[in-house]
Amino acid sequence: MVGFKEWAVVCEALGDGTTSLILRKGGIAEGREGFRFQHPFFFLMPTFFHEQLAKTRLSADVRLPEPTPGEIQIQFAAQVVWTRLVTNRDLLEKIAPWHILQPSVVEDRFQYDDTPGINVAFLSVWRLQTVWAFPDAPRYGGCRSWVNLPEISPDLSCTPVLDEDASQARSEDLSRILDL
Repeated sequence: MVGFKEWAVVCEALGDGTTSLILRKGGIAEGREGFRFQHPFFFLMPTFFHEQLAKTRLSADVRLPEPTPGEIQIQFAAQVVWTRLVTNRDLLEKIAPWHILQPSVVEDRFQYDDTPGINVAFLSVWRLQTVWAFPDAPRYGGCRSWVNLPEISPDLSCTPVLDEDASQARSEDLSRILDL
């Protein structure tokens, strides 16, 4: 099982259907090849830091789940429908209504490292019927996007966040903008 570390506020927005996009550049632990969406299916592993809500365009009164000390709680799974490396800043402005990040955060990610650009992924997201909880461990920490998770119960069930028609329509709208 693979987990994708993402801000808790982004996980919640994916999980309530507010967005279907992840915008990612990568970080210091991504290796020489940089970030890429290397797994087609993964669990969204929420990360917490106090400034993340301010880095979005969401209302300040949005309630985020509180982390449980010593435990990781996963509520959502995702499948990558398509990805695109966007190197044209104008395209990023055009897809702004479909993600929650502040323009300054998108710009910081776009400009990070020597090669301007940002990876955009469109996801299908499912809500787990019960929260998957397991003990936190040092192996889940650090500045990396992908982590190996413990085995999950084989009787896990989940439901799609968006129905197939709504997800398809959203994907087609964004695909037209990004000229996919």
